[in-house]
Amino acid sequence: MSDVIIVGAGQAGFQTAASLRLEGFDGSITLIGEEPHLPYQRPPLSKGVLSGKQSLDSLPFRPEKFYQDHSIELLLSQRAVGIDRNARRVQLASRTSVEYDHLVLATGARVRKLPVSGVHYLRDRDDAVELKARLESAGSVAIVGGGFIGLEVASSARAMGKPVTLVEARDRLMARCVAPVVSSFFHDVHAAEGVTVILNSTEIPRADLIVAGVGVIANVELAHAAGLSVRNGIVVDAFLRTTDSNIFAIGDCAEAANGLRLESVQNAADQARSVAMQIVHGPSPYRAVPWFWTDQFDIKLQMAGISSPRHRAVLRGTTESRKFSVFYFDGAERLAAVDSVNRPGDHMVARKMLAARTALTPDQAGDESVDLKGLL
Repeated sequence: MSDVIIVGAGQAGFQTAASLRLEGFDGSITLIGEEPHLPYQRPPLSKGVLSGKQSLDSLPFRPEKFYQDHSIELLLSQRAVGIDRNARRVQLASRTSVEYDHLVLATGARVRKLPVSGVHYLRDRDDAVELKARLESAGSVAIVGGGFIGLEVASSARAMGKPVTLVEARDRLMARCVAPVVSSFFHDVHAAEGVTVILNSTEIPRADLIVAGVGVIANVELAHAAGLSVRNGIVVDAFLRTTDSNIFAIGDCAEAANGLRLESVQNAADQARSVAMQIVHGPSPYRAVPWFWTDQFDIKLQMAGISSPRHRAVLRGTTESRKFSVFYFDGAERLAAVDSVNRPGDHMVARKMLAARTALTPDQAGDESVDLKGLL
């Protein structure tokens, strides 16, 4: 019998606890979260909750009874302030400590803030509650940042009938993660819905409400103070172990050996399941195809794999139909990633192809007469 301590009660932390019990772990599990709320979903915060289509009551992953029934100790409104690796103890701000045999750091990330006052951000449940109230009374809205969060907030604000101006420092929207054709499509969608989009600008427009979505910073301070290796995140190996083999790091705070740090629900959940299986059944390298999504107006963008500006982008379908996919190939014409707009079938096939490393040529990807499922 052993003790597992999980620091962070977001998607990664919750999934680790739940998966441990699912895998038959019979030791003690303690889940430590800084917020007072039961562990909850974050994606709806910038979508359903902000627009009023989803209630706060629908956010928790599980009711309180779940944790009682599965003997998962919840320590909410608690902050881990130190790790004694020799004694295998986690110190809390309440001046108490908990012992572990395995420690899972799921500390997540915090919003990157602008060096100006009067700007609002969206990261947690309380942020969403405050932002929704301010949106309802605002006469105008300015959004800084043309990434997922900024565009989702813009979509929600326009659905409420608010005048919205969005500024992006780069020359296109979502430039960090999609091809120019996808950026251009979403630019046109937002413009058609009444969003004023200003590119190549860092000037914040005048508005009743200013919201910024300019990225996040991994919470690595606890790990760094404990002497673990950190860079842009907590460095982990192929098994999601830190430089201390008794400590794992997963989710938004974890950085793979290749320098990749992913911020997605899928990554957090899949890494959590991997760690749970390793604790119960023994070491096994983490392998999963990353995927992401965003909902903006009536458009769903689903992404599989990791694309790069150096990849060759091949369009399947037409942007005019508002249903298309972009297949990304590396220099050796190996499929690296796929972005799908309102084409969930392409997305599911892409995930299977990437996992199986299915051979696909750029010509096949661009030819809609080719049955992609038949290539699996």
